[in-house]
Amino acid sequence: MDQISLWPNDAHPQYLIFCNEEGTAKAGLQRLNLATGAVDTIVTGTTSCDPTRRTPWGTILFGEEAGGGSSGGRVYELIDPVHTTGVTVDRTTGIFSGGTGTSNLVARPALGRLSFEGLGILPGGVTYFGDENRPSAGTAGGACFKFIPTTPFDSSSGPITSLDQSPYADGSIFGLRPGLRGGATDYGQGTETGFGTWVSVCAAGACSDFDLRAAAASEHHTGYYGPEDGNFDIGQLAQGNVRYCNTNSGNESDDQLWGEVVCLADGSVAQAEANTRPGRRCSGSSRAIPAWPCRTTSRFSRVGETGSCTRTQTPRT
Repeated sequence: MDQISLWPNDAHPQYLIFCNEEGTAKAGLQRLNLATGAVDTIVTGTTSCDPTRRTPWGTILFGEEAGGGSSGGRVYELIDPVHTTGVTVDRTTGIFSGGTGTSNLVARPALGRLSFEGLGILPGGVTYFGDENRPSAGTAGGACFKFIPTTPFDSSSGPITSLDQSPYADGSIFGLRPGLRGGATDYGQGTETGFGTWVSVCAAGACSDFDLRAAAASEHHTGYYGPEDGNFDIGQLAQGNVRYCNTNSGNESDDQLWGEVVCLADGSVAQAEANTRPGRRCSGSSRAIPAWPCRTTSRFSRVGETGSCTRTQTPRT
């Protein structure tokens, strides 16, 4: 069992919707009835099913931690998870068949392919996610991405009634690259924190099954060590601000590279959804941050930081 979503809401859940991180022959997405303890398999055929999230428009988004490339990890969307059971997905075609409620499921290739691990979804459908990938032979580890839908969800309209109403039908994807010095050229190893930019990866209509892992390497997006379990800082979100945090899994046994939490501050919800952010002061700092001539200016900082761009690691006990 991996990441879990409460259904139909957090206050009065009746079911747990969760992934089983196994191969295609095992149960992928499952449902647990909290009143009876009964467990049913919703979908079989995924590989390394990992993150699940309940969306603001009343669906479940779930993904695979299965790498990049043409057969890499994908995300899928489910409407009515209570009445969908025993369905099988063909990972090659993205088509669902068998069981009950096949039409309640759809692949979402507009979010590209990588090892999905954690998802942060804003009310309009802007979605943050990372690639659970460690560095290898000089190639950076997992990057952080932002999906911006072509048609945002209108939260005043209530839950959607059909999957074609979802904002995940199409959109653009951006990758994070900290380092604004020298005209935003001060990026790469050694600039994992600080201010940065969202770099366009693919435009709307061109993101279908896009290999985001390969794009991160070729476009030099900042990499981290197997970022996992990404989600929003709910305290900041309650104040109308976006702070998305990933956990670097590190490599404790071989290198004493301890796990750590890295957070991205992306302005207010309105600014993040519009992909614009005016200059502001760092919290707890006298340093003024001007507006930058890029689509967004983001502050990438360690949890607990109060305006400085220092970096610390604390060994786990």
